[in-house]
Amino acid sequence: MAKVILDSGSVDKLGVLLAQIADLTKQADGIKDAIKDAGESIEGSLFKATYSESNRMVFDKAAFVAAYGQAAYDGFQKVSAVFAVKVTSR
Repeated sequence: MAKVILDSGSVDKLGVLLAQIADLTKQADGIKDAIKDAGESIEGSLFKATYSESNRMVFDKAAFVAAYGQAAYDGFQKVSAVFAVKVTSR
């Protein structure tokens, strides 16, 4: 990826891009919901969308802590640095 040179317009450009992404995501989510409600595959001229459903297993932290205690849970936690850039309108 090419290095971006920051200037006063960079933040505005980022904000506009993120707003466009939000609008596109909303449109895409609406179409995905309609496909999910139809419960079938749909073909277009360029793409095919296939609906599938599966079960997902997740870790229940509250149940683990209730059964084994907070100290047991804390013993297996890992800390890593997380960075974020938040953009808000002026």
